[in-house]
Amino acid sequence: MAERMWLRQLAAGRDFATTNRVARNMQNFVYLIGDAQTRECLVVDPAWDVAGILRCVADEGYTLKGALVTHWHPDHVGGNMMGDAAEGLAELLALSPVPIYAHPKDHAFIRMMTGVSASDLEPVTGGDKVKVGAVEVECLHTPGHTQGSQCFRCGNALVAGDTLFLNGCGRIDLPGGDVEEMWRTLYERLLALPGNLVLYPGHDYADRPYAPLDDVRRTNPMLQAPDYPSFLQIRGG
Repeated sequence: MAERMWLRQLAAGRDFATTNRVARNMQNFVYLIGDAQTRECLVVDPAWDVAGILRCVADEGYTLKGALVTHWHPDHVGGNMMGDAAEGLAELLALSPVPIYAHPKDHAFIRMMTGVSASDLEPVTGGDKVKVGAVEVECLHTPGHTQGSQCFRCGNALVAGDTLFLNGCGRIDLPGGDVEEMWRTLYERLLALPGNLVLYPGHDYADRPYAPLDDVRRTNPMLQAPDYPSFLQIRGG
């Protein structure tokens, strides 16, 4: 069903949250993944301007069927962002009550950040698949940035959240961060994936919004370490 897969990358400050200075500075990407025939879709990491994101869904002629969460940080799920309030999952449920799929290891933080209840969250772990129309999205457990960080693989796309950027990787100095798990995730989990997958990161931190994984392997400094001690040096620790 790869020919039915539809993906749209939305940028904070451009496609939604156009007047929110903090959102614009954070440079978040939000993703819509859907079935081009049934016109149903999922949203990845709805935050900052939920009504604006839902307008993008409607403008494309799609119906929202669920939300996928890469990790619990407030710029991805909503909550207090260093004193600034970010919309997120709570506002999504108020406007469009759909299932929210997240890794169980991040559930407690998601609930603390957003105020959603345990019953609002659907647990998904590595290897689980979420279906929208006839399109399947595979969940990949990629801990390191947080304990429950996930990437989502669908067709030729790898939506990576803050696990892997085009020119770097996610921080490991926040609650749930683990440098050894990040090493395993990058070198044993993600580098084992086909190089022709296209990496779609959680933030617009590079000179292009996405790139083939093979290109990222060659140019991302976080993927050049020959061993774990070398990775620690690259990470500054």
